Amino acid sequence: MSNAALGSAAVVAGLAAALLGIVVTVLGLAGRCRDVHRYTRQLTVAMAVAALAAVIVMERALITRDFTVKFVAENGSSSTPPVFNVATLWSALEGSILLWVLVLCGYAVVMAWKFRSQAADPMVGWAMVVMFAVSAFFFVLMVGPADPFIAVDVPPGYDGPGPNPLLQNHILMAFHPPILYLGYVGFTVPFAFALAALITGRLGEGWLAATRRWSVAAWGFLTLGIVLGAWWSYETLGWGGYWAWDPVENASLLPWLTGTAYLHSVMVQQRRGMLRVWNLSLVIATFALTILGTFLTRSGVLASVHAFTESGIGPAILGFFAVVVAVSLALIAWRGERLRSPSRITAPVSREAAFLANNALFAAFAFVVLLGTVFPLLVEAFDGRTISVGNPYFERMTRPIGFALLFLMAVAPLLPWGSQRRDGSEHVAQTLSRRLIAPMWVAAAALLSAVLAGARGWAPLLAFGLGGFAGGAALRQTLLAVRRHRWRGLVGRSNGGMIVHLGVVLVAVAFAASQSYVRQAEFDLQVGEQASFAGHEIVYLGSAVLPYDNRTERVAFVRVDDAKTYAPAIASYPFASQTIGIPSVRSTWRDDVALAVLQFPQQQASADSGDAFDGGRVILRVTVQPLVVWLWLGGIVMAVGTALSLLPSGRRMRADSEAPPASRSSAAPVAAGAA
Repeated sequence: MSNAALGSAAVVAGLAAALLGIVVTVLGLAGRCRDVHRYTRQLTVAMAVAALAAVIVMERALITRDFTVKFVAENGSSSTPPVFNVATLWSALEGSILLWVLVLCGYAVVMAWKFRSQAADPMVGWAMVVMFAVSAFFFVLMVGPADPFIAVDVPPGYDGPGPNPLLQNHILMAFHPPILYLGYVGFTVPFAFALAALITGRLGEGWLAATRRWSVAAWGFLTLGIVLGAWWSYETLGWGGYWAWDPVENASLLPWLTGTAYLHSVMVQQRRGMLRVWNLSLVIATFALTILGTFLTRSGVLASVHAFTESGIGPAILGFFAVVVAVSLALIAWRGERLRSPSRITAPVSREAAFLANNALFAAFAFVVLLGTVFPLLVEAFDGRTISVGNPYFERMTRPIGFALLFLMAVAPLLPWGSQRRDGSEHVAQTLSRRLIAPMWVAAAALLSAVLAGARGWAPLLAFGLGGFAGGAALRQTLLAVRRHRWRGLVGRSNGGMIVHLGVVLVAVAFAASQSYVRQAEFDLQVGEQASFAGHEIVYLGSAVLPYDNRTERVAFVRVDDAKTYAPAIASYPFASQTIGIPSVRSTWRDDVALAVLQFPQQQASADSGDAFDGGRVILRVTVQPLVVWLWLGGIVMAVGTALSLLPSGRRMRADSEAPPASRSSAAPVAAGAA
């Protein structure tokens, strides 16, 4: 049987398992099907096995260069390097949907296994129905407009064009999309439980406890995916930057913003029973924005280096987005009276009030980004005009929000819960002033260091000061926790969250420095000629033509500061209509020097010369940015903090071990699955 037939059979089997899972689980909830819980788990496994089989068949077709599969014929090539040949699966539309389904089915299997002891709980049952329904939709896409296993006839000796050249010249292409999908798709689990809570009317804190780690893990994967995407852009595109408010970049940022707001807001509900509607809205919005992002990147409505080509998948995804929003709003309206919080914010200077302000700022940030992303599409749809919203809009609108978030990041964790009602405003002021002394000294030191290093301008200096303030507060909390609990002071939601805050501070400071003090210039250099720029010495040593299996590179050899020699290049791919730049970056703790070849005006090197330092001129773009490496380090720190926050804290572990059986069993059944 051909790969196309095997893959199609696997997709149909996965769709059948998803649809049968919906029917069987609903019948079980209605009391009309015995052993429904066992059948549900079996169907999730069948669905996942079908998705895995489809992926294996596609990878087999790519590796063996089976050009009778249309996806391989359009995106595969015999000259594609092995690692990028495997990554071709997610380099184009149909394969990316296939990867999405695999990740989604994997989450469904883990979810069914995790809550197997609570399988009789109606909330778990309805959550599984939602998981089956979302999976069925994506399987339907692969049966219809995004079919990856269409069979085609190709002439003898046919060889495909390979993936987009930009997607096969950096190793991060093998990691960035899968990790991003783990974040995108991971938010389906808390979304499923949110709908299940609305359907069952169990609107307390049980579903929050059940999905806390799922939400944190999804947020962590999404964070790491965004950082790796920025790193990929910086290392691959050669424009001297890592974030340009590209619509597809914004599509991943939007659910990150609402997801971040949700992770903060959920603490208020668990502690004080407030913000129930807000939390449901945030988790639903996060999932809906992942679907909207899927529409923006896969419908062809956006022109972006990240976006996929135009296809018929757009209307289906947009329709699914509309259904998600409509059903969610209808359920919230239905349960409106029961969503009233049992308590309210009585102290304006309290942690819950600060978290509410934090949520409002994240929501405003998301609205600004969403408006700037979709406004050109709306104008084109209704008026026929083509407009663009550029960096000035995003930077002008998001900068004050970012400053306010940094301030709240420092103050909110130091505020007591509901403090004014209990202790009085004077006591609150004394407590807060005592806790803020160390962070304020760190802020002053950071600001002074920046000024002594030559930093100027109110915006970056304010960012450095607020970054030091927030970092000092997070470091204070971390040190206190370590002093009290030793190494266990680094684990748990609150302690790991402080590590995440430190990573955010590193990213914020590095972003402000690299964006505010970037310097860029172009040089036309002869062999042996030297140029001085931004405190660095650049020497052009010569060029050479280097052939590879999938491309031919004309490399410029450039020495930076009498140290290592770097090799930016221009690459030509057999099926590409234009050459692709391959930059080279010299990174240090202080700054980065990014080198990009713009042109070889006199091409004196020949492909078979073998002379590594052939003659000729080069037009070279040099970009110097301070503190860029701290962006990537900040992303790593955020990932580590996320992992630490998933571990149970020492206090939580002791509480679980010391609680009597009656106490543990009295909790809502679904909450037990969160442990």
